[in-house]
Amino acid sequence: MSVARNTLVQSSLTLASRVLGMVRDILLVATIGAGPVGDAWATAQQFPNLFRRIFAEGAFASAFVPTYARTLEAEGPEAARAVAQEAMRVLFAATAALTILAQIFMPWVLLLIHGGQADDPEHYNLAVLLTRVTMPYLTFMALAALLSGVLNSSERFILSAGVPTLLNLCLIPAALISDDPVTTAKAASIAYFIAGVLQAGALWWGVSRQKVHLSLLGLPRLTPAVKKVMMLALPGTFAASGTQINIIVSQSLASFEVGAKSWLYAADRLYQLPLGLVGVAVGVAILPRLSRAARALDDDSSRATMDEGIGLAMALTLPAAASLLIAPVFLIDAFFARGEFTTFDALQSGNALFHFAWGVPAFVLIKVLAPAFFAREDTKTPMRYALVSVFINTVLGAGLFFWMKANGMQGFVGLAIATSVAAWVNVTLLWTTLVRRDWYRPGPKLASGVIRALLATAAMAAVVLYLLRILPSVETHLYGSKALSAGVIVLAGGVTYAVAALITGAVRISDIRRTMRR
Repeated sequence: MSVARNTLVQSSLTLASRVLGMVRDILLVATIGAGPVGDAWATAQQFPNLFRRIFAEGAFASAFVPTYARTLEAEGPEAARAVAQEAMRVLFAATAALTILAQIFMPWVLLLIHGGQADDPEHYNLAVLLTRVTMPYLTFMALAALLSGVLNSSERFILSAGVPTLLNLCLIPAALISDDPVTTAKAASIAYFIAGVLQAGALWWGVSRQKVHLSLLGLPRLTPAVKKVMMLALPGTFAASGTQINIIVSQSLASFEVGAKSWLYAADRLYQLPLGLVGVAVGVAILPRLSRAARALDDDSSRATMDEGIGLAMALTLPAAASLLIAPVFLIDAFFARGEFTTFDALQSGNALFHFAWGVPAFVLIKVLAPAFFAREDTKTPMRYALVSVFINTVLGAGLFFWMKANGMQGFVGLAIATSVAAWVNVTLLWTTLVRRDWYRPGPKLASGVIRALLATAAMAAVVLYLLRILPSVETHLYGSKALSAGVIVLAGGVTYAVAALITGAVRISDIRRTMRR
């Protein structure tokens, strides 16, 4: 199955999940709003969202898949099943222990990421309660990660890409339970717990259908195979989660500005769309092919896969990044400004979204470049670069945050700037290392494809800018609805890009036909 088709499967199901996720967030933000309760809710989501993105969206799987696939190919299904089962038992025991410790020490743990509001006991204690309820999601996502890795090794992507939808299906009813922000936040936290159980259960069923029968019963054992998996998985997981750790650092600093966490959360909902739809999907789709090419010492196949993956990622990411750069406040205002989330909140969130937007291509490229290292079982190099990224984000973010506040500006905007700068540094380090080691050198087809995608993006940007210029007229024809107007403008931009991409050759009909035949 081709990279494009695998990506299409991942992206289509992820798109369905993200659409439901937008509905979920619009409902939750409207009820909870931006303020101390909203900040407490954003804090409670940090752990489950971090581990969902690390585990469920492929980072742990990126470290696990090469070892599992190598064992499957060299020693057969039973040996691979044994590796998966032992690794799962160790992973479950470790994450369960971490969850229990977090429950006990949560009031002190949150001082690290919510310390700026520790002088507000009522809402700080609310954040502690909500995070205690959502924390077990970590254990379920650890199981889901390993089970997804088993499925992805066999190029079975549908179920692993589809299960995140269950989280949204649980959270949407929770958002409708009450008009009270605190009650809604509590209900949503419980929904996270329920969703974790359902997601892990669905993947367990999927793996069983592949005739891979695993069991949690039995003591965890650090066998040589498990040690190898963990040695690869731990740094690999950290390496692939550098962006998410940078978000945690930013949110921690944002706790010193009431409302900032809520504003960053709304911005995060939009700029994470291309990362989930494109970056994660392409990264997951190319890893099995890169692993096979690495085992066969097939450099030509490896480079062709990377060219295809990066080209596809940029063709789908550049128009999204341009849209977020052109109309950040308009998009936040159209989708989130209702109920307790005001137009002022939309303005603040849009200011952050603008600076996240120019980092979007870097966020996506990290997800596409890191698998080239994982496929060769080198997880330490991306981990070191992720650490550099976190260091830059922490130092630059803190410096900008307090400098901007001291000069009468909103400090949280500096956090968005630092996150994007750190991501581009990470990309630069990954790219130059791949070239220096001769693991990847981009071909002329990739350069040509990116230039064509940029031309198509410019055409799309012109159309969007024109529609924004005549926005009052657009809204008049759409019953004064900001949300409908935003939907129409986004659709018009998407159609324009699709047509321009075909005209410029950024996307070719022959490539689409070949993909569908495959």
